[in-house]
Amino acid sequence: MDQHKLRSLVFDKTGVRIDVDDPIFALVALNEAVLEETVARHVALIDAASRELARQARAAGGLPEAVAPPAAANTATATVATASDTAAEAAQMPVAAPAATSASAETTVGGFSPREWRLLGAAAAVSVLSALLVLVGQALFFKPVPPPAPIVQAKSLTAEQLLAIQNGEKLAKAVQKLDPKARNLVQAEMQK
Repeated sequence: MDQHKLRSLVFDKTGVRIDVDDPIFALVALNEAVLEETVARHVALIDAASRELARQARAAGGLPEAVAPPAAANTATATVATASDTAAEAAQMPVAAPAATSASAETTVGGFSPREWRLLGAAAAVSVLSALLVLVGQALFFKPVPPPAPIVQAKSLTAEQLLAIQNGEKLAKAVQKLDPKARNLVQAEMQK
């Protein structure tokens, strides 16, 4: 834990200045220790669960039986870094190495047996067919919503246009007051 880096980070984020001797760093160290212990427990639980899953898969016939690895190759070290650790401060924890299989090199290709290759091929085919089915279903049943019609906003009329409209309304009223023969003649002329 780099206290100077944390000090500058706190100042950058909050504007609060803290000293290297501030009790908050004790809390950070305590948090780091608890987090490291929790991570170690979770790694151990995950390791135990993966061994149990591998045992159940072997019992079901999904994986070939494992050959007991030599004692020296039984564990490897892995680096587990917490959120406040730097790469140099990462804790070293034991993690089980992957078990070797008893299948010979002639029956496996690329680490998989022929049965596993068939299962992988079937899974790939099912996933591709499922994706195609979803795409076809979407194409058939879901039509895209048409875009909304554009909203046309009328421009304000000029003074000349307003005057022409008023004159036209006056003319329409005047035409209605004419005798029917003259009115029909004016309307016929307006139609041309």
